[in-house]
Amino acid sequence: MEHYEIAAYGPVSEFAKVLGETEHASLLDETLGEEKETDEKLTELAKEINRQVNEERPREEQEESKGRKATKRAASLKRE
Repeated sequence: MEHYEIAAYGPVSEFAKVLGETEHASLLDETLGEEKETDEKLTELAKEINRQVNEERPREEQEESKGRKATKRAASLKRE
């Protein structure tokens, strides 16, 4: 979402400058900077979440594998 806002604020700020609306351009530039900071924070957050998920996934897969083996053993014992 931030990318759309960043893409919008830049050109609008430039239009304001061309029209001589320096105060508005300044506010738009400030907002553009805030949007870029937010984008960077969200990107870092996503990287951290992905790292955590990738660390947990092998453990979950091992647990699932153990569960499947136990189920197979139980099923084979019932047949005997």
